[in-house]
Amino acid sequence: MRPRHDAGWLAPHRSTPVHGEIAVPASKSLTNRFLLLAALAEGPSVVVNPLESRDSALMLAALESLGATTERIAGWEASGESAVRISPLTPGTEPVSVECGLAGTVMRFLPAVAALARRPVRFDGDPEARVRPMGAVLEGLRTLGAKVEEEGATGYLPFTVHSPEGISGGDVTIDASASSQFVSGLLLAAPGMSQGLTLRHSGADVPSLEHVEMTLQVLAELGVHVKSPAPFTWRVEPGPIAPFTVRVEPDLSNAGPFLCAAAVTGGTVTMPGWPLNSTQIGRRWPQLLTDFGCQVSLAPYSETAGTLTVRGPEQMVSPGTVDATAELTPTVAALAALCTTETKFTSVGHLRGHETDRIAALVSEVRRLGGAAEETDDGFRILSPARHPATVHSYADHRMATFAAVLGLAVPGVIVENIGSTAKTMPDFPDRWSALVQA
Repeated sequence: MRPRHDAGWLAPHRSTPVHGEIAVPASKSLTNRFLLLAALAEGPSVVVNPLESRDSALMLAALESLGATTERIAGWEASGESAVRISPLTPGTEPVSVECGLAGTVMRFLPAVAALARRPVRFDGDPEARVRPMGAVLEGLRTLGAKVEEEGATGYLPFTVHSPEGISGGDVTIDASASSQFVSGLLLAAPGMSQGLTLRHSGADVPSLEHVEMTLQVLAELGVHVKSPAPFTWRVEPGPIAPFTVRVEPDLSNAGPFLCAAAVTGGTVTMPGWPLNSTQIGRRWPQLLTDFGCQVSLAPYSETAGTLTVRGPEQMVSPGTVDATAELTPTVAALAALCTTETKFTSVGHLRGHETDRIAALVSEVRRLGGAAEETDDGFRILSPARHPATVHSYADHRMATFAAVLGLAVPGVIVENIGSTAKTMPDFPDRWSALVQA
């Protein structure tokens, strides 16, 4: 089911500093990795505090289609936290379909799992998903012996994966320049390949390399032997995954808009539960906010977590250049669009292949709000600030919707065309946002 398209949501405006405390839901990236690996484990596993969102619901539905069984648990061992118990995939021969929606972690992680499942599996998704590149994953699967039948443009949804004998693994080289998810998708399935997998990247760089590091750490935590013997080379040894129970940490990327409320209004926002060590790309927020003039502190209260406090400046200052913030870029761009001097975003060309072409979308919406912006070969530049109200298009992209919400704090009259797109990773974003900024 796709998120509803709202007629328009008036973003709350704030003329005084925001002061408050906020908690965010669990990490989407970690949730979907753990759900997938639970379905590949030897016995039932439990994922505690999973994200409840469209992307995670699509992952669970897809795993069920592939033969896993799932059980939702309202309160895990009196903790008050929800959980999901997942029993492993069961073999079958009948064809099944996987609905990817707009979830990259479904469309790019599960084709290799489908090859292990040995049954014909057809993948399709939202219209916006059909323009997201898939070629590297499909090329890698073909190299490993899987049969892939494409129905439309080469390297895009929809397609069917069918590998009656499974895939045994070995050595494969792909070009993951468009997305780190191409690497993670193959590595996550690698323990189930009889030869394991040695995966090499043939391009110059891998965007969002932190997500590959996250994949390796998650595998290692579950007892899988992994290593990176050379730059852009990864090795996963074959072997069973023992049943496990794991708790998912907060989503640090989704924390960004709430922390930025302090930066934009000159207020103070605290966030308990911030992990002291994390592979999430959102761990960059303390430094990014400092670069825009905020004061940031982290006070540990346990061995693993602390309370992050962000105090906004009287007036934000642009750092000049922002390098490769990946999925954080739209929210960082909202800060840049409120600065009086230029901000240049570099090494983010891969954002053209995300939920939408985020570079074109950000430039278009900054201009719609009266600012000046332009695209570059590997990113974009914001030259002057947003100045007047407008209806900001979200392009069915949750990050574009939250970009607009942040700008609405400083620019009165900003309307978000489809705030429902935030259901992808945070269905209750409008309520959480209003509770913080209108308190």
